[in-house]
Amino acid sequence: MSASSVPVIIRAARTSDIGRIRELVDTYSRDRLLLTKATVTLYEATPEFLVAERDGLVVGCGAIHVMWADLAEVRTVAVDPALRGQGVGGELLRHLIQRARDFGVQRLFCLTFETNFFARCGFVEIDGTPVEHDVYEQLLQSYDEGVAEFLNLERVKPNTLGNHRMLLEL
Repeated sequence: MSASSVPVIIRAARTSDIGRIRELVDTYSRDRLLLTKATVTLYEATPEFLVAERDGLVVGCGAIHVMWADLAEVRTVAVDPALRGQGVGGELLRHLIQRARDFGVQRLFCLTFETNFFARCGFVEIDGTPVEHDVYEQLLQSYDEGVAEFLNLERVKPNTLGNHRMLLEL
């Protein structure tokens, strides 16, 4: 990953950023490139989010959701369409990967249509659910839709149709 060609500051999200995160998510969820999320879910996930800021405006976002002792998911990576291809997403992902390392996880999962972007950052496509049976059973108890997507449960397949499951070993 190279440094961003558009100068941005990557920082922890604040509740005041959620309106802009909502706009970014809506931009991509209309075309089903990102799953939409209830606004309350975005507020609840504020501590998981990082944002890319340029000239005082949030121009990108992404989140890390810890799923298990050694596993987290990269979620809701979105960049202002006017800045796509200018390194903002890569810079965000670089910080998200470091955040996952700081949490102590060894594997980072994503569900995405943007396979080339994630592959450039070391993610590889996977089949199945790369956890042991006892962990799988524990994860089944989660109410989180992202965990259900990771587990590839039938009830979420209409939401994930066409997405690719990718994993990065840290």
